[in-house]
Amino acid sequence: MVESRAQSSGRRLRAAMVGGGQGAFIGAVHRLAQRLDGDIELVAGAMHADPEIAVASALELGIAEDRAHRTWMDLLEDEKKRPEDERIDFVTIVTPNFLHAPIALAFVQAGINVVCDKPLCLTEAEAAELVAAREASGVVFAVTYNYTGYPMVREARARIASGEIGQVRRVFVEYHQGWLATRLEDSGQQQASWRTDPSKAGVGGAVGDIGSHAENLVSFVTGLEIESVLAECHSFLGRPIDDDTQVMFRMTGDVRGTLTASQICIGDLNGLALRVHGDRGSLYWGQENPNHLTLKSLDGPDQVLHRGADYLSPAAADVTRIPAGHPEAFIEAFANVYRGVVQAVRAGEHNPEKYAYPGVEAGAAGVKFIHRVVQSSAEGCRKSI
Repeated sequence: MVESRAQSSGRRLRAAMVGGGQGAFIGAVHRLAQRLDGDIELVAGAMHADPEIAVASALELGIAEDRAHRTWMDLLEDEKKRPEDERIDFVTIVTPNFLHAPIALAFVQAGINVVCDKPLCLTEAEAAELVAAREASGVVFAVTYNYTGYPMVREARARIASGEIGQVRRVFVEYHQGWLATRLEDSGQQQASWRTDPSKAGVGGAVGDIGSHAENLVSFVTGLEIESVLAECHSFLGRPIDDDTQVMFRMTGDVRGTLTASQICIGDLNGLALRVHGDRGSLYWGQENPNHLTLKSLDGPDQVLHRGADYLSPAAADVTRIPAGHPEAFIEAFANVYRGVVQAVRAGEHNPEKYAYPGVEAGAAGVKFIHRVVQSSAEGCRKSI
C-alpha cells in the first residue's frame, strides 16, 4: 500500500480550472481529488460562464485576484505571458460538453497539458482534431473516465490479462440512474437542462453521459476493442436525445456484449456494474460496492476479493491508500487518475498505458462509440466502429 503520493523531490504541480464554479458538483469532485495526494495546487481559474460568478468562485477558493479570470480566454492569455516558473502545469476542463473541444484545443496548441471531463467533445471531427493537436504539441492529455481509477477495477483488468478467467466470451455492462425519471429540466435545474439539450450535450443523452463510462470500462478491463454496435436509443419523456439506451456489441475476438444506459430507472442511484464471462471463469464488479471483486470459476467456489488485501496485484495495490475494511471510493478513484497525470506531466511524456490514466485517444474512441450507437438506432442496423 502506498502511504503518500507526494514526491519529495518534486514541487506540487500548478493547476487551473475552467468551469466547476459555484453550484457545480463535478468541479468540487475534481478539486478534492487534486488535493488528496498533495501533488497539485489550484492556482488559477475561469470557473463560470458568467464572468462575475467566475471571479467570485475563484476568490472563494483562495485563488489570487490576478489569477481569478472572467473567461477562459483571459486565463489562457495570462498564462502565456507568465514566466515558466509561474505558469500552470495543466488545466482541468469541467464545463458542459459543447465547450470541451474549443477550450482544450486552445490550451493544447499553447503547449499546456490538459485534463478534460468526458465525453471528450461533441463530434468525431472535433475528436480527431484534438488527437492530432496533442500529437503535434506533445502535451499530456487525459480524459477523466474516473471509474478506471478504482483499485478493484485495476484488479479485474489484471486478472483478465493474466488469463485467470480464460478467453473472454461474454460481457454485460449496465449504468442505471433514476434522476431524470421526470422532466427535471423543466424546473430549470442546471445539470438537467444542459444534459438534455443536444446543442450542449451532443447527440447522445444517457448514452453520452453515462453510457460512455460503461463503454470505456468494458474496453479498459477486458483490453479489447468494441468493433460494432446494434442499438436502440429511446426517450420515455419526449426529450430530443435519449434517456434510455440498449446496445448489443461485438468486440475483438468475436466477444459479444450487452450495454444498457438509462437515467429513468426510479430508485437507481449510480448503478454501474460489469460482468465478464470467460471460458474458465467470470468476474463481477459494481460501483456502489466498489471495494469487492467477485470471481467465479468453472469448478471451484466463488471468491470475493477485498480491496487492500495482500493477495492483490501490483496494479491494485499501487492505487490503494488505506487498509482493507476502510471504504475507499469515488474521490480516491478520481485521485488515481490524477496520480497518473502527475507522473506523466513530471516525466514530460503522454503515455496513458505507462502511467495508467485515460488518454485523449480513449476519449476519441468514446465519441465514436456514442455516434455509432445513435446512428445504429436511427438506421435500424449494425454499425462498425
